[in-house]
Amino acid sequence: MGISRSALQRYSKPLTITVAALGGAVIGFYFTGDAAPVHSLAEGVAEAERRGLPPPMLVSLAMWLVLSAYWEISARKAAAKVSSESAASRGIHVALTSVAQLLVIGPIPGLRTRFVPVMLPLIGVGLGIELVSLALAIWARRCLGRNWSGAVATNVDHEMIRFGPYRFVRHPIYTGLLGLYFGTMVVSGEMHALLGMALAAVAYWRKIRIEEAHLSQLFGPAYEEYRSATWALVPGLF
Repeated sequence: MGISRSALQRYSKPLTITVAALGGAVIGFYFTGDAAPVHSLAEGVAEAERRGLPPPMLVSLAMWLVLSAYWEISARKAAAKVSSESAASRGIHVALTSVAQLLVIGPIPGLRTRFVPVMLPLIGVGLGIELVSLALAIWARRCLGRNWSGAVATNVDHEMIRFGPYRFVRHPIYTGLLGLYFGTMVVSGEMHALLGMALAAVAYWRKIRIEEAHLSQLFGPAYEEYRSATWALVPGLF
């Protein structure tokens, strides 16, 4: 028997919260089950490494936390929404990206086989990609200003932005976010991170399709002209 649209809308938010809570519980249990008391920063770093988060991954985690804090603060300045995608659609995206973040960062037991060897130059490249991606995501978010919305939505006095990174790509925030996933995957080098990157790619491919259809309807020929003159995520590639 199929699930109705109204049922999906009703249960998508609780389902998303449940997925996040379960992920947090798994991580919490894994990291605190038999942890020794930590009395200094060095001991904390050593304990994290024993648990599967070496120093480079702690740096990666710090960049994700910076992004999260900035997103939370800047979201308060967004304009009110006139219309938005359904709760079910938004819930699917949040659930996909939440699980992707859990996978790309967390040293998930059973998924720690390496797909690349530990190499300091490669780790440095991964951290560099993350730093550039973080800066790009924040820059693009500042350019959007009050037009930003976490969901695919129409805001009050919605404008089509074509300056900053939007001169070259239509979704530079997603370029930055996917760059963070990719850089973290490179730094980790373990299968759980590769799976997280793949899931994030699926999530943002889905969201880009929905968002482009929405913006085309909202701005009409102007958006079609803009789309024909720019790339979706990476100039010259996609």
